[in-house]
Amino acid sequence: MKFTKMHGAGNDYLFIDAREIENQKDWSSLAISMSDRHFGVGSDGIILAANSDQADLRMVMLNADG
Repeated sequence: MKFTKMHGAGNDYLFIDAREIENQKDWSSLAISMSDRHFGVGSDGIILAANSDQADLRMVMLNADG
């Protein structure tokens, strides 16, 4: 899975383009495991770029605790 880690204002998040990922249903578990600073990439959470019926995309934010 491709992702980009970005930081600013004291926070760091993993950005994932989820528009074409259909088999990943448990984003909360992914946020917990990837955000772990000892065993994962380490972050404050993940932000997903997801499909939207009303705009070009929607953003879904999941904190490190899922």
